[in-house]
Amino acid sequence: MGKRILVQRMGRGTSVFRSPRWIKKGAAKYPPPSNETLKGRIVELIHDPGRWVPLARIRLENGTEFLTPAAEGAYVGQVVEIGPGAKPTNGNILPLGSIPEGTQVFNIEIRPGDGGKLARTSGAYATITGRSGNRTIVVLPSGKTKEILNTARATIGIAAGAGRVEKPLLKAGANYYRSKVKAWKWPVVRGVAMNAVSHPHGGGSHQSVSHPSTVARTAPPGRKVGHIAARRTGRRRGKR
Repeated sequence: MGKRILVQRMGRGTSVFRSPRWIKKGAAKYPPPSNETLKGRIVELIHDPGRWVPLARIRLENGTEFLTPAAEGAYVGQVVEIGPGAKPTNGNILPLGSIPEGTQVFNIEIRPGDGGKLARTSGAYATITGRSGNRTIVVLPSGKTKEILNTARATIGIAAGAGRVEKPLLKAGANYYRSKVKAWKWPVVRGVAMNAVSHPHGGGSHQSVSHPSTVARTAPPGRKVGHIAARRTGRRRGKR
């Protein structure tokens, strides 16, 4: 009769497969856009479980408070500026159109007012490389070049927590707790390593799928494993 495979169990959304959002400290995003330039002060640096970068709680002079990924070198009591007239110094938040070329930035908005979407993890940064009309050309951490509206905001500097990936996990327990706060399913067992009753790829005298693993987009959850709705099959041959 078989058993429910991992894909089916994840789809049910039970507590094991639900993201632990209740441990989060809050959304890390910029306040609504404004044409005025405000000064603020970092009142607290916070560890947010599951987020690899520490958060800075900033209180502006108009009383507004918000959380944002902290810049490398940020400290409690640091004065920061936000707005089009802010200086392009470490930790300040400016529109991309006001940031000089060659500057390293992080927590970049894709659309003005979305609060920051790009280059937000620890040690991440993008580089301003030029202008094109009303857009700024940014080289992202992946190396991809993206044009973003000049009115979208970014933070000057590098996201705090750089070097995190250089530390080895050393033991499986460390990876277990790392996955727990991120709602990752770990460890993930390969289908070919299972019994035939547990997975469509399981069973056999050796670990092999033993049949084409391409399945239709409309396949039921218990069968929807392998190459789902593959655009092509077979070996890719060289150009002639």
